[in-house]
Amino acid sequence: MAQRRIEYQGECFDISYERVNHTDSKQIATKPIILFLHGWGSNKDVMKIAFSKCFHQYEHIYIDMPGFGNSPNDKPLFTSDYAQIVRIFLRDVCGVSAQEVLMVGHSFGGKVALLCEPKEVILLSSAGIKVPKSIKVRCKIAFAKIMGQCGFSHLGKMFRSKDVIAMNEGMYQTFKNVVDEDFSGIFRHYKGKASIFWGRHDRATPLFCGERIAALIQDSCFFVLEGDHYFFLRQGEGIEKLYWSNI
Repeated sequence: MAQRRIEYQGECFDISYERVNHTDSKQIATKPIILFLHGWGSNKDVMKIAFSKCFHQYEHIYIDMPGFGNSPNDKPLFTSDYAQIVRIFLRDVCGVSAQEVLMVGHSFGGKVALLCEPKEVILLSSAGIKVPKSIKVRCKIAFAKIMGQCGFSHLGKMFRSKDVIAMNEGMYQTFKNVVDEDFSGIFRHYKGKASIFWGRHDRATPLFCGERIAALIQDSCFFVLEGDHYFFLRQGEGIEKLYWSNI
């Protein structure tokens, strides 16, 4: 594991990363790069577990995005900020542009990948299609807002979900910035090739989200596999076979 300090908008971000199948720059042949972007609340190790034995034609780059794994962050960010940080990382560490890289994005990582505008992307249960909230969740959000307006924000914190309860305030603001984004327009205007994989029993990003994304991206192929939001963990090799079958 290595770490690289990235400067962005006057702030410094220490990015933890790992390179696998790295080809020394002095050698004649240089492998193309595949970059793995984890989902919200996850880290690079999850992606490495799934794909370290696959895609041997590529040099693998696994990163912890700011606020996850071993990459600390206490600043409020937007998805576009994450994409810019990834672009700078690829330029400074790998000497390549984001457009040259095959990106694999799970959930939130799928949105980050799309904003980087690579020539090709593999989406794994990507976020970006708005899913209606349950009445229970809507009530919790409304109560938290009222408590904040009345000066009782500490009471509103009691109703935060398990996903965010342990976050620092910067990452909680980041969560609010990114959790409900509608990326329909981003998917529609993406000009690259997309291979889209989905878990049949995914409840975090239901199957209809994948179907919608596949319909929006012009050059795409869509595969449904058994499993939930983390369906890919034990199906890396199967995903690779399906990917190459459509090249």
